[in-house]
Amino acid sequence: MKKRKDPLKVISISSGKGGVGKTNVSANLAVALARQGSSVIVLDADLGLGNLDVLLGLAPRFNFGHVIRGEKTLEEIIVDGPDGVRIIPAASGIQELTTLDANQKINLFSQVENLNDKVDILLIDTAAGISHNVLFFNLVAAEKIIVANPEPTSIIDAYALMKVLHLKHGEKKFNLLVNQARNKDDGLEVYRNITVVSDKYLNVSLDYLGYIPYDENLPKAVRQQKAVLEVYPDSESSKGFMRLAEVVREFPPSEFNDNLQFFIGEDENSVMERNPA
Repeated sequence: MKKRKDPLKVISISSGKGGVGKTNVSANLAVALARQGSSVIVLDADLGLGNLDVLLGLAPRFNFGHVIRGEKTLEEIIVDGPDGVRIIPAASGIQELTTLDANQKINLFSQVENLNDKVDILLIDTAAGISHNVLFFNLVAAEKIIVANPEPTSIIDAYALMKVLHLKHGEKKFNLLVNQARNKDDGLEVYRNITVVSDKYLNVSLDYLGYIPYDENLPKAVRQQKAVLEVYPDSESSKGFMRLAEVVREFPPSEFNDNLQFFIGEDENSVMERNPA
C-alpha cells in the first residue's frame, strides 16, 4: 500500500448501546476539528443503518453499498459536509453490509489510503454494540473513543464493549467521553463508575476526555439536520465540542496499517485467533 508522508490520526467513536448521541458526537467533533484547522474525513461505519448524512442534512447519490458492489470507488461516493468536513456515507437497510468479509475490509482501507494525502484525521463512526463490524473498526483505529451517558444501561454497555475488545482482542487503551451530562460532576461520576469496575476486572487504561453538556439547542439542531456548531455556535454543547477537539488534536498520529496487515491473506476467524481470550 502507498504510505502517507504524514500519518493520519485514525479514531473510532463507539458506544455500547444506541441512543447515547454517538453519531451526533462524531458529526460535531468533525466540525470542531475542521474549525481548528484539521482536514477531516468521517466514515459512517454503521454500514447497514447509517444516518450520519441524514443528521447533517446531506443527500448523497451513492453510498458504501456501491463500493462493495464494485460500482463506485470510495472517492466517488464522498460528499462534502459543513466546514469542509468530508463524509463517506453508509447505506441504510442493506443487511449484507452488516458483516463484511476480510477482503471487503482490506479493500475499504486500501481505498482510504488512496484518498487525499492532506487528510489529517479519519473519524470512524461505528455502529453501537459489539458486532463483528464494530469490533473490526475499533481494532484498526489507533485511538478509541467510547461514548456513554449517565444512564446505568449506557455505563454497563460501555464497559461491556471495552471488556470484549480487551479480553478477545488484547486492546488496552481507551478514551471515555460522557455525553448529555448535566454538569462536570455528572460526567466525572460516570467516569468513576466505569473505572471502578474496569480497574478491578480489566487491565486497561481509560483516559477521560471530558463531557458534552446537554442543552436545549442539541435537539433543535437535530431537527434542523445541522451540527449544533453550525446553528448554535455559542451554546454550551458547542463549547464542549470545541474543548473535545482540542484534546483530540493532541492524540499522537498513527496509521491503521499495522492492524490492517493481519487481515491480508487470512480469513477473519484466523485473524481473531491471534488474540485469544
